[in-house]
Amino acid sequence: MDLVDQHCHGLVGYDPGAFAGHLSEGAAHGFDSPLGLAVRAICPPLLDLPAHAPAADYLARRAELGEAEVTRRMLASTGIADYLVDTGIEGTRPLGDLVAASGARAYEVVRLESVAARVLGAPDFVAAFEEALARATAGAVGVKSIAAYRYGLGLDPARPSAAEVRRAAADSPARPADPVLLRHLLWAAVDRGLPIQVHTGFGDTDLDLHRADPSLLTPFLRATADLGTPVVLLHCYPYHRSAGYLAQVFPHVYADVGLALNHTGGAVLPQFLELAPFDRLLFSTDAYGPPELYATGAALFRTGLRRVLDGWVARETCSRADADRIAALVGVGNARRLYGL
Repeated sequence: MDLVDQHCHGLVGYDPGAFAGHLSEGAAHGFDSPLGLAVRAICPPLLDLPAHAPAADYLARRAELGEAEVTRRMLASTGIADYLVDTGIEGTRPLGDLVAASGARAYEVVRLESVAARVLGAPDFVAAFEEALARATAGAVGVKSIAAYRYGLGLDPARPSAAEVRRAAADSPARPADPVLLRHLLWAAVDRGLPIQVHTGFGDTDLDLHRADPSLLTPFLRATADLGTPVVLLHCYPYHRSAGYLAQVFPHVYADVGLALNHTGGAVLPQFLELAPFDRLLFSTDAYGPPELYATGAALFRTGLRRVLDGWVARETCSRADADRIAALVGVGNARRLYGL
């Protein structure tokens, strides 16, 4: 079936010599990781090599083919029909490049902190941000917050006053990190009504992991539960069970395990499916860097989900028809409904 990659970063300027560094969120471990094994299992056949080919042979073959051909082959293997792209990282290529390389559709997700950074020096930050966000999201399908990186998710859930926001903006550096500002960005996004993607859990060394636990958002989720704006918890590992709980108890909460899918070799999927309602779970790759991350993310998701659902059918937990319906919801249907694709 087709897939909707509900959170990724599009194509980036890529240095083939730095390939191994993209297989970890921090210190480079080369191919000696679950993701490295997944790349060597899934990707060599796409480049006319046997599965599990030695890393040196693989890198030599991808250099021989060239980045454009490697990208085309990797994306063609995924079956991804729609990409939702966080455009907030500098250096990412235009959405049209992803469309041209994949033949799929691409949609923008606007990063709140990037919009705020552009207007921090404005005389009236509140008005300037409202106008900038409206302009930036005119053609977007969602927004994203990286408050977990800038401060953490244990934010006061109350909407800050305009005076508080102006004072915080006046004292803020170019990289918005003040908790009052971050709260304002979230509430401004609630007012826009587009789905709000929130980074939670696992990430690079720029965050403190314990501050990225999605359960810290509980007061904010409680405050926004009746307002109708969806909140999408991204990645979540190692707090994916907490995210499943939040998706069960709050009517506007959704979750994925995108980043963790690749980095755990798909092992996270059975626990992801333990508790949350099936109409609240989403697929994503969070791919950033080499196009292999799209190929491995899609393949690990398909294989992992198939194993879980086949096990349920074998144990008579559900029928084959129910298993097919659940797969279609998580892989494509929920995202298309949520984002109005």
